[in-house]
Amino acid sequence: MQAKTPAGRRGRPPAAPLPDEDAAAIDRFLDRLWLERGLSKNTQASYRSDLALVARWLAPRGTSIVAAAEADLREYLAAARRSARTQARLLSALRQFYRYLVADRQREDDPSGRLESPKLGLRLPKTLTEHDVQALLEAPNVDDPLGLRDRAMLELMYASGLRVSELVTLRRSGIDLRQGVVQIVGKGGKERLVPTGEEALYWIQGYLREARGEHATAGVEALFVTTHGEAMTRQNFWMRIKGHARAAGIRSALSPHTLRHAFATHLLEHGADLRAVQALLGHADLSTTQIYTHVARARLLELHARHHPRA
Repeated sequence: MQAKTPAGRRGRPPAAPLPDEDAAAIDRFLDRLWLERGLSKNTQASYRSDLALVARWLAPRGTSIVAAAEADLREYLAAARRSARTQARLLSALRQFYRYLVADRQREDDPSGRLESPKLGLRLPKTLTEHDVQALLEAPNVDDPLGLRDRAMLELMYASGLRVSELVTLRRSGIDLRQGVVQIVGKGGKERLVPTGEEALYWIQGYLREARGEHATAGVEALFVTTHGEAMTRQNFWMRIKGHARAAGIRSALSPHTLRHAFATHLLEHGADLRAVQALLGHADLSTTQIYTHVARARLLELHARHHPRA
């Protein structure tokens, strides 16, 4: 029997090799973005994948992504049949790529300049009510070392609005118990200080005092560790969250960032300023935080109705 190739097992042929000129241009572009903006590895990988797809589609048609005309890009976008959100991400990558080429004098015109962005509906992040959050936080069995660890992680995530990746990579030295703040290294290596709040601090201190020492091995710098003494992973923590949500009777769909979104939503519902929430979340641009403006707007309407003499 003929042995199956890796491509045969996957049911699709391997990707065609990227033309050398295009591969080099994409590499230089991503290096420049990393130097100037500190893009995360995930964002770099997404840009590389999108640009490579375009380059591979253009190559058999006798052109490169570096030399592509506006008509070439329009033809690709029409043929690709991507979702509006995926196409918007691709257009962002193309526009930045061609701006770089023009700035670097590798070409005189920008073929992406007149491409229209698809209209995106407002996609609100999944969140929880304050009652649901309370039930989730109280779900772990804190008499068990793993339950105590999970309670501390959930409390910190909700109190500080951390990304899952920021939570699981947090070092023991990254938390100041006296000041009640954590030092977070976010996307692109950007650092920020975020308050923990008294409740999260209480549970973190309990975890450090009663549970972490049972599992942490010498040399492990992660604040939260597994039973093997290693740093928690995103996948492990996500599985733990889902288990605790079931135990708490939460039926709404969750995402790994549900508590982060609840953090932002509940702050705004209680009157926090949008720019303050932006700083706490570690968003480089206020436009990213503006997915929560519906919350801020509802809060302003409520305050106006309650306090204005003509409301």
